[in-house]
Amino acid sequence: MSIFISIAAYRDPELIPTVQNCLAKAQWPDQLRFGICWQHGDEEEIPASLKQDARFRILDVDWRESRGACWARAQIMDLWQGEDHYLQIDSHHRFAEGWDAKLLECARLTASPKPLITTYCPSYTPGQEILSPTEPTQMDFDYFTADGIAMFKPAFISQWRSLRRPLRARFVSGHFLFAPGSFVEEVPYNSELYFHGEEITLAIRAYTCGYDFFHPAEVLIWHEYTREYRRKHWGDHVESERVELPWYERDSKSRDAVTRFLKNPHVGRFGCGSSRTFAEYEAYAGIDFSHRKVQDYTWQGAEPPNPTAMENSQESVPAWTVRIELKRSRLPAEALADPLFWYVGIHDTNGIEVHRHDLSGEELKHLIADGVEYIVIERAFQSSATPDTWMVWPVAQNTVWLNKTIGCARPVATELRPSSIAA
Repeated sequence: MSIFISIAAYRDPELIPTVQNCLAKAQWPDQLRFGICWQHGDEEEIPASLKQDARFRILDVDWRESRGACWARAQIMDLWQGEDHYLQIDSHHRFAEGWDAKLLECARLTASPKPLITTYCPSYTPGQEILSPTEPTQMDFDYFTADGIAMFKPAFISQWRSLRRPLRARFVSGHFLFAPGSFVEEVPYNSELYFHGEEITLAIRAYTCGYDFFHPAEVLIWHEYTREYRRKHWGDHVESERVELPWYERDSKSRDAVTRFLKNPHVGRFGCGSSRTFAEYEAYAGIDFSHRKVQDYTWQGAEPPNPTAMENSQESVPAWTVRIELKRSRLPAEALADPLFWYVGIHDTNGIEVHRHDLSGEELKHLIADGVEYIVIERAFQSSATPDTWMVWPVAQNTVWLNKTIGCARPVATELRPSSIAA
């Protein structure tokens, strides 16, 4: 059972370690075929051994000619040669032992003629071999952007140890998507999209083409989220670099296209399929795009399909602001010296995480370098659940989790009507 692996790589030093780990952990490495859109600078090279390996089909692209991740994924689909399965990942991943065999078994257990296995994978740290957490994850609804695009967040699957089958899902991840090879022909990537809106349009299009979504009941792949170690498309594609279009112009056009599709869905090559309707996806996922309403069942991350009616939808989505004050002298020394990141989470009265936005990179460095007695963190977000507590949990460079600090949230709430929901 051959697997075509799509990797859109933008100036990423993790590309080679990702490919090497993918091959090393596969049960049947000879059955893998790689389609790579290698967007790079003159100083960035791929080993000749990879270029000479018949399993690899590589598009050599100067970074200045890149048009973004969706464009790159669209180019890679042209490299597909009828392989049995399609796996789409980013260029910064690590893999579980026997991941390919486990993915095929996961697809078999769904009993679906067109299974699509996906999730927001747990994270790993480049250069470190410890892969944790090992609890499987799912994709939950997070918020609507100001222009009505649905955004998502990862969450751990509750009671995953008792699962004997994959969990049904309602959303699709761009960084981990495993489907029959027919996906390439039936749900081709729209090269005009840039970033925001990629995943929700992909989910709607795939669902209406007859694909059924599932989250694996075990961790098969880890993903790097911070982007701190690599160049970013939106960092390079600015006027001073004399590129064809600055990134924000591509992003603006892309978001306009996504918004038009969500307001007026159509059937076609980059629109909906003909196996199911747009309205059927809304009912399955528990989302009303025209009114920006979400069922409580969806807010809770419960397994779809959703209840058939939208009567219990949120007529308005509460927006919360939580202010966290930390006394510097009570924090571990390692948290202030050179931490990897700080987990920052908000939880409801049942201890369930309703929002997470970690501190890392320049934001964290600036915050701890001020030397003030109290470190202040503010988080603004949307949630149907009332925030009750906050948690700050620093992580040292060696990935050791330090002492956590927990406090009362004391949130400030504002009710946002569906027509004015902001990011």
